[in-house]
Amino acid sequence: MSTALLVVGGCAKLHLPGRSSPAVVPGSNPLFVESKLPYHAPPFDLIRNEHYQPALEEGMRQQLAEIDVIAKLMQPPAFDNTIVAMERSGALLDRSAKAFFAVVGANTNDTLQKIQDVIAPKLAAHRDAIYLNDQLYQRVRAVYDRREAGSLSVEQRALVERYNRDFVRAGAQLSEGDKIRMRALNQELSKLGTDFSNKLLAGTKVSALVVDKRSDLDGLTDAEISTAAEAAKARGLAGKWVIPIRNTTQQPAQASLKNRAVRQRLFELSTMRTARGDSNDTKNIVKRLAELRAEKAKLLGFPTWAAYALATQGAKTPENAIRLLTDLVPPATARARREVAEMQALIDQQGGGFKLQPWDYQYYAEQVRKAKYDLDESQIMPYFELENVLQNGVFFAANKLYGLTFKERRDIPVYHPDVRVFDVYDSDGKTLALFYADFFKRDNKQGGAWMDQFVDQSALTGNKPVVFNVSNFTKPAAGQPALLTYDDVSTMFHEFGHALHGMFSNVQYPLLSGTNVPRDFVEFPSQFNENWALEPTVLANYAKHHQTGARMPQALVDKIKQTRTFNQGFEVTEVLEASLLDLAWHTLPAGTPQQDVDAFEAAALKRFNIALPEIPPRYKTTYFSHIWDGGYSAGYYAYTWSEVLDHDAYAWFKENGGLTRANGLRYRTMVLSRGGTEDAATLYRNFRGRDPKVDALLEVRGLTGGGSAPK
Repeated sequence: MSTALLVVGGCAKLHLPGRSSPAVVPGSNPLFVESKLPYHAPPFDLIRNEHYQPALEEGMRQQLAEIDVIAKLMQPPAFDNTIVAMERSGALLDRSAKAFFAVVGANTNDTLQKIQDVIAPKLAAHRDAIYLNDQLYQRVRAVYDRREAGSLSVEQRALVERYNRDFVRAGAQLSEGDKIRMRALNQELSKLGTDFSNKLLAGTKVSALVVDKRSDLDGLTDAEISTAAEAAKARGLAGKWVIPIRNTTQQPAQASLKNRAVRQRLFELSTMRTARGDSNDTKNIVKRLAELRAEKAKLLGFPTWAAYALATQGAKTPENAIRLLTDLVPPATARARREVAEMQALIDQQGGGFKLQPWDYQYYAEQVRKAKYDLDESQIMPYFELENVLQNGVFFAANKLYGLTFKERRDIPVYHPDVRVFDVYDSDGKTLALFYADFFKRDNKQGGAWMDQFVDQSALTGNKPVVFNVSNFTKPAAGQPALLTYDDVSTMFHEFGHALHGMFSNVQYPLLSGTNVPRDFVEFPSQFNENWALEPTVLANYAKHHQTGARMPQALVDKIKQTRTFNQGFEVTEVLEASLLDLAWHTLPAGTPQQDVDAFEAAALKRFNIALPEIPPRYKTTYFSHIWDGGYSAGYYAYTWSEVLDHDAYAWFKENGGLTRANGLRYRTMVLSRGGTEDAATLYRNFRGRDPKVDALLEVRGLTGGGSAPK
């Protein structure tokens, strides 16, 4: 069955019923036929807004017809006529959904949002029509029950087990009455997910900081102020300055803005973006989402949504995930309190006369860093020009480790002029994949950064991967270089780690391809790839001054490395807060009265002994898109879980010669190429030679302790 259906259908987002499809003749719709472009890349030069809905609806119709044939076959159920047949179904829906949801996330507009409103509940119903089809499930179950008796390969058995599991978790074994309720739950969840996404996008846009006086931006560089002026012009606010907010609670500009009142305004705009009681308020949505998920979990036999969501993950249970996080709380908060005391002492020395507040944290942390290490972000950024980081950093590391080379091509149509496309060549010179990069922030782009695919690798279909990365880096004013913070550099390496996971996929079946692995394993390759950003050979190759071309001085490199453990109390604490907040919402049992969002959030942080007033969660409930519409419900802990793996794996590389082709080949062969063909813990154990340990994570983070990763 198409992976787009499983991913998009599973998180399908929402509903304005009663609209009819635009009148498009199938022969004139480019989505109705397989793309003739290299790698079957989407023909965005031909695709118009009005093409998506007819293609998606016809794709659903075609797939249901294909599924009906499979379900009603007279021949006995077998791997080929049931499982493989489902894998081959839904080609039109797959390519249409992948293109549509990619553009909705990265370059949406009112028309696309209206189409999404209509199509999301239809996709949810479509998924239910397949997974709640008892006749079809009985065939799947028959193949599953005989999986050990035949001659299936390891990958084929994994595919059969995955299908049976997905059917069961979708409700295939429920009574007819419970299936009716399940369909209703999925419809409402679909609607609410899209509502949340749309409100967050709108709320984020209108919450940008607008200032009337240039002096209010004192502390920012001239280039940053020019960029703010350009952003204001783009919004029809010539003569003013605009700083759009990013998806996280804290905003980068808070580290530089000298005017405390302006820092406070920016912080409050960020934290209140969807909590003002206006049309963009998401409080009622998130409360209802938590309530519905708990009911759905109960219907499927689980005590909470977190228990349901984590049953197929590495953590296995909410208790294991919570234990990992709470074990890190004492060292993280102890470190954070020392950082707060240090900054408060600085404020007092300067005669500030106030107590450190969340909107002060970044500003005084930067001052402490400068005082301690004689280092601030403005010294670093001139050496991190985007093109250098991409070509001579990200691509260079991929060449050293895996032998990949990249060639930009301008003949592949894209969905926005900022998007770039690259051919990816393997070490033998053969084409491996197509890679799209969409780096700059736009008001019509969802916040954050992500990777996805237009085309999944599969030997069954013969398709090579078409992978894309999306980020939200600040676009420079015309004629200015795109200079990145070190956090931006890490993000670029991170998302490319996901891209490598998709590019290197070498499996037979789409459902097991690439990043179709547990949430708490999918972040492992991406976080692991961040390690190469500071690897000496790589850093020396890309950290060059954008004007002079001079390499970053070794003294500055040393300062960056010395500061790796700086501010880790804050950084670890804000992520732990968000992760525990996610689990608090999703360990509510069905029937729990709806919560007051602010009171629940405060009580949850207090319960986990991580309520630090100076450090709010990285994402507060009302704009925590990862868990409400991003597929990470009860799963944000995965970033920490995967970080244990990532640092442990990097330690193996250091123990075995570091950045070498042999090490890269081992990692590629044993982890990146395998997709979901084998248990993730087994893949890691085979690669590392043992289970992961947390020691390397604690060392890198500057925390104390040790031990083994939770089982």
